[in-house]
Amino acid sequence: MPKHSPSTLNPRSPLVLDTRDLPRRPGALREVRRVVPAPADLGVELIGVPEGADLDLDLRLQSVSEGVLVSGTITGPVRGECGRCLREINDSMGVTIQELYAYEDSTTDATTDEDEVGRMQGDLIDLEPALRDALVLTLPTNPLCREDCPGLCPECGAHWDDLPADHSHQQIDPRWAGLSQLTVTEE
Repeated sequence: MPKHSPSTLNPRSPLVLDTRDLPRRPGALREVRRVVPAPADLGVELIGVPEGADLDLDLRLQSVSEGVLVSGTITGPVRGECGRCLREINDSMGVTIQELYAYEDSTTDATTDEDEVGRMQGDLIDLEPALRDALVLTLPTNPLCREDCPGLCPECGAHWDDLPADHSHQQIDPRWAGLSQLTVTEE
C-alpha cells in the first residue's frame, strides 16, 4: 500500500488542517472556524462555487482511536445559470461533512481500502477532497432560478415570463395556407 509523505501537503494551504495541537487520545476535541478561498472547478456544468469565493468552515476535529473525525458545515456562494431560462443564479448553500482521517500506520491500513477512509499525512489533513465530494454531489445538475420557472419559448427564445399570455407562433404549412382563408369570416 503506498504511503504518503508529509511533504506532499502544503501546511499553509487553506484547506489543509494541522492537527498537531489535537491530542491523539480518543475524545479530544478542537473546533475550527475559518474562511477560506474556494478551489478551482468546484461545481458542475451549469452551477458551482466561483474560484476564490469565501467558504465558511465550521468544523469539529475529534480524536478517535484510529484517527481524526472531521465533521461540521461548509457554506458559501454558488453561481450559475438556470437550466430552463438561462437567467443568472446567485445563491448560497451549505453542506454537512463527516469524514474520518486515519492516522498513518493505523489498523485501518489493513482493514479498509485506500479510498474508503481519508488518510492523514503526518499531522496534516487535506479537506479538499471531502469538501469537493460533499458540495459537488449536492449541486443540482439542472439548476432552476425558481421552482416554477417556465423557461424560454422554443420558437423565438424569449422568456415566457416576458411574453403576453396569448403568445404563439402559429405556423401554417404553405400547402394548406389557402384553407386558412376559409375560416376568416367577413362582416
